[in-house]
Amino acid sequence: MKPILSKAQLDYMKAKTKFEDKAKVMEKKIELARAAQNEISQEVMEELVVETGFHDAFNELTMAENALIQWSHSTIKHEKTYRDNKAEIELMYSRLNDDPKMRNRIIQLAMKIR
Repeated sequence: MKPILSKAQLDYMKAKTKFEDKAKVMEKKIELARAAQNEISQEVMEELVVETGFHDAFNELTMAENALIQWSHSTIKHEKTYRDNKAEIELMYSRLNDDPKMRNRIIQLAMKIR
C-alpha cells in the first residue's frame, strides 16, 4: 500500500523531478556548447539557462521546498517528539536559511512525515 502524502510533499516531489529533468537537459546543452567552443561565455550560459527552463524549474523547486518546510513545521507541532524536543527542533528551523545542510536535512525529514 502506498503511503499517503500531503499536497506539500507531492508538490515537492513533482518540482524536484522537473528540476532534475531540466538539469539533465542543461548538462547536455552545455556539453554540446563546449564541443563547439572551448570555453562557454557567461552570455551563452545565461541563454542555456533560459532556453532549457532550468531557471524556472529552480524557482519552482525553491517554492515547493519552502512550502514543504512550512507544512512540516506546522505539522510536527502536534507530535509528542516535538513537545519533548521543542528547543532543539526550533533551533533547526531557525538555521535552515543559514545552513544548506540543515535545510536539506529538514526537507528529508519532512518527506518522512506521514
